[in-house]
Amino acid sequence: MKALSINQPWAWLIVNGYKTIENRDWDTRYRGEFLIHAGKRVDEDCYIFLENEELDIDLPPIHKLPTGGIVGKARLINTVHIRDKHLLTAKDKPWFFGQYGFILDGAEPCELKPCKGALGFFEPDYSSRYVVKEKKAKPEKQSAQGTLI
Repeated sequence: MKALSINQPWAWLIVNGYKTIENRDWDTRYRGEFLIHAGKRVDEDCYIFLENEELDIDLPPIHKLPTGGIVGKARLINTVHIRDKHLLTAKDKPWFFGQYGFILDGAEPCELKPCKGALGFFEPDYSSRYVVKEKKAKPEKQSAQGTLI
């Protein structure tokens, strides 16, 4: 499944069903489900935005937001250009402030699945060197008599 990198806490807002528009300066013909990748960068201005818009959302503290991997999924159902902003619902309007808005629904969070992000839609690589791999247990050493040292 394709993925799209989104900075935190915007990614958290999407996968938890608050943010229904993802802003981009490019359009896409892609429609359907995709994974939400939380980039390593955290946009602290989002907290100010929520306060200014008087949106009553209890965001987790910055240090508790998962970054650097897949944090959920959503479905891209349409895109809207800035000239058509008037077609959006009142619920969607506060979230649209880009050239293009990807209209989303069906968002769901998941446990962090570490992987490297990329620009645009991409196929996640869970085996990349950026992913922390589980360490293999070292075999225990035995002495000549066969007992553990």
